[in-house]
Amino acid sequence: PRAPDGRPGLLMHRGPSASAGTSMKVELKLFATLMPYLPPEAEKNAFTVEVEPGCTLNQLISRYRVPREEVHLVLLNGHFVNEGGRDAPLKEGDTLAIWPPVAGG
Repeated sequence: PRAPDGRPGLLMHRGPSASAGTSMKVELKLFATLMPYLPPEAEKNAFTVEVEPGCTLNQLISRYRVPREEVHLVLLNGHFVNEGGRDAPLKEGDTLAIWPPVAGG
């Protein structure tokens, strides 16, 4: 199966899938200045997306065109994931939460 834009590996969730059994659902949460990268059907700051097995965190981040330099804090199921660990495959039911760099004074 391919995403609506023809890319392999990612499918947007729009209800029951014809490819059920070959895809899995994960939740993507974007915070602060990253929220505009969510699709219009996102609720608050979260969106459920269907991905093919083997899809990585980086692939999902790229799918929503979130600039890598704006991806600072990444949590997978509440656990920190450093840059080197973002090529790990996602699993059914995973929750990926992403924050931008934060500045304060």
